Amino acid sequence: MGAQASANHRLMAVVGIAQAVATAQTPLDVARASIGRARTALGGSFAAVSVWERESGWLRVLVNDGDLAPGEEPLPRHETYPVRDFPEVVEYLHREWASGGEPHAWVETAGRPARTGPYEHQRMADLRRRGRGCCIVAPIVLHHRAWGELYVARRAGDPVFGRAEADFATVLAAVIAAGVAQTERLEEVRRLAFTDPLTGLANRRAVDARLEEALERHRRLGAVVSLVVCDLNGLKRVNDSLGHEVGDRLLVGFGSVLSMCGERLPGSLAARLGGDEFCLLAEGASAADVERAAEELCARARWLGLGDGVAVGIASTDTEAGPVRTARRLFRLADAAQYRAKAQRSAKPVVAGRAVAELADAPPRTPAERRSFRGRRQTES
Repeated sequence: MGAQASANHRLMAVVGIAQAVATAQTPLDVARASIGRARTALGGSFAAVSVWERESGWLRVLVNDGDLAPGEEPLPRHETYPVRDFPEVVEYLHREWASGGEPHAWVETAGRPARTGPYEHQRMADLRRRGRGCCIVAPIVLHHRAWGELYVARRAGDPVFGRAEADFATVLAAVIAAGVAQTERLEEVRRLAFTDPLTGLANRRAVDARLEEALERHRRLGAVVSLVVCDLNGLKRVNDSLGHEVGDRLLVGFGSVLSMCGERLPGSLAARLGGDEFCLLAEGASAADVERAAEELCARARWLGLGDGVAVGIASTDTEAGPVRTARRLFRLADAAQYRAKAQRSAKPVVAGRAVAELADAPPRTPAERRSFRGRRQTES
């Protein structure tokens, strides 16, 4: 292949990978979209993308492609290697950056290491064990640190990778890194869209989405869905007398208590709906378990030292309040139960039964009821 043809081939490979990763939603999507193209462009028989899980000190393989050796899978679930066995991922990059250079791919062979050091035998032994003669290791760098690596190998007896191919692998790894960075930005956007910035809990948008999914499963499979609605008492008094900063601490503290009590209900979602309103959405837990978690929530809320406890209402698809088919209905029942708890200054949660269902279905009689139910109708109708 001539120099111009080779340059065109590599340019097309870069463009192809960039286009493939443009619609990726997760790092795994990026790896799956790029790995085959990278292997083909470099003339390898095998390729893999791995991520460095810094908190555990392991390289975890996301995807393998090409001629797989025994024990290798296209999408491995448990293929990991301790980073200490491949310290060049850390040492080589650190050495390059410390001298003002840029991260760069390197070549290893089954018979001769590219550099000397106590751990070089690991790469060599890995190549020989799997019938491969050489490999390129290209660091995938994100935020000025090693995120993982692109690894491309050739069979034993095939030509050894050269410097030009290592340079090209560096470019491909940079394109993959750009794709991973994009998925991180998408994840951050999703996180911001579905997270309350003050408490770190889910927000109303997240609750609406999860509740619709849960009720669909309830309609199809009969899964029990419960909603615990909480109104934090005394927030206005705290804001007026002690300041909004202290009021924010009360909200954050209650959010932590809500999250802790939600642990009683596996898979539950703790959320701040807005202002002093919070909720806990549970799927699959019995109504009795939800009520016990809500009772603990009421007790712990009194220990916060600020505010005046919490008014809690519970609605469930597994109660005497009648059939619940829609999110609006479940919210109305939980809202009415919470309103009753607040009116009665109840220290315990109120569970929506027939009497509460009548309250939820009746026209609002007081300004407080109108404000409460009006807000629900606007967002759920």
